[in-house]
Amino acid sequence: MARSEVFVFESNSHVSTALNSFVEKLSLAAIASHGRFTVALSGGSLPSILAQELKNNTKIDFSRWHVFYADERCVLHNSPDSNHGLSSQVLLDLVPIPKSQIYPINERFVDSPETAAVDYENVLKSVFVADGTPRFDLILLGMGPDGHTCSLFPGHPLLHENSRLISWLSDSPKPPPSRITFTYPLVNNADAIAFVSTGAGKADVLHEILDNDNQIYPSARVNPTNGKLYWFIDQGAASKLSVAVAEFSL
Repeated sequence: MARSEVFVFESNSHVSTALNSFVEKLSLAAIASHGRFTVALSGGSLPSILAQELKNNTKIDFSRWHVFYADERCVLHNSPDSNHGLSSQVLLDLVPIPKSQIYPINERFVDSPETAAVDYENVLKSVFVADGTPRFDLILLGMGPDGHTCSLFPGHPLLHENSRLISWLSDSPKPPPSRITFTYPLVNNADAIAFVSTGAGKADVLHEILDNDNQIYPSARVNPTNGKLYWFIDQGAASKLSVAVAEFSL
């Protein structure tokens, strides 16, 4: 695993406060540098933790944001399983990001995950018009208790996918089974990657990943080629770590 900065906070609310400052800083820098902020979100508890303070941040020019999803379930946007649906409810509908700059899965293709993945990769390439692998300003990732991230699960063949930026699966061990997902070549090309992981239920896996670099866990394979890797975790998730932690500051 790439050298990472690990930040430990007292509670979820403290994680939210730090994320708000962190995302604000990266957004301001990206917009000053190249006129927009490209970010990928994940599902689970991440959108709610992220949104707690970010939804009220008036220093961010949300009109310059372009929002993708690091993975998505092949369901309609109004499904309770939809990452886009959750993110819209807690954050995206509450800030002034143009709808044309939010890129959910195409609902026409939810019954065909392979078609949905091809379509999503085409959308991705149309937004990142430069040659080569798209480079996100920030990818925000969660981690499951099994160490999965995006929809990259332990032992799954997609861990070795190197030819596609967006791939698909119909055999997810976690329901619903059909999904599309970023692959490692896309994830690892980001300028910044931030994991958000909270709760004592993550402590054992975080110990294996951060202390032992155990590559059995997909999250351990997130290894930016020319970017920075951050972990935002609470005390419960950090309870078994021996790795050095950093003091969060901007």
